[in-house]
Amino acid sequence: MPVQTFKATSHLQDGMVVKARSRNFEMTIDEPKNLGGTDTGMNPVEVVLSALGACQSIVARVYAKKFNIRLDDFWVEVEGDLDTDGFMNKSDVRRGYSEIRYTFHIKTDAPKERVESFVEFLEQTCPVGDTIANPVNLKLSGIIIET
Repeated sequence: MPVQTFKATSHLQDGMVVKARSRNFEMTIDEPKNLGGTDTGMNPVEVVLSALGACQSIVARVYAKKFNIRLDDFWVEVEGDLDTDGFMNKSDVRRGYSEIRYTFHIKTDAPKERVESFVEFLEQTCPVGDTIANPVNLKLSGIIIET
């Protein structure tokens, strides 16, 4: 399959509220009240964790049959450590996550060895996991000053 370009637009609203759009979908992103927001949606770093868990879940659904695994239930718990002093310029610590941990919950009758092989495949196949784990070429395409 050829390279596909995915697109999204994030538009700042009042305060820290952002309306993020992609295709025909929109979600509200905000900060919790203790970080200056109005708590009307997940914050960007929570969206990253959610995207990882969602991607892993979708990969599990797509490939479970290939591994002969019936998924009676599947969910992912994701957590990450982030020092907010970096974002607030109070310290020279990394601004992003220093570590992200996840736990797969899999309800299945498949044997443990097959599930472990399946999980190894999930970890290697998830595009969001790959994007987080490996450097990506991140570059500014331009600046448009609206008048």
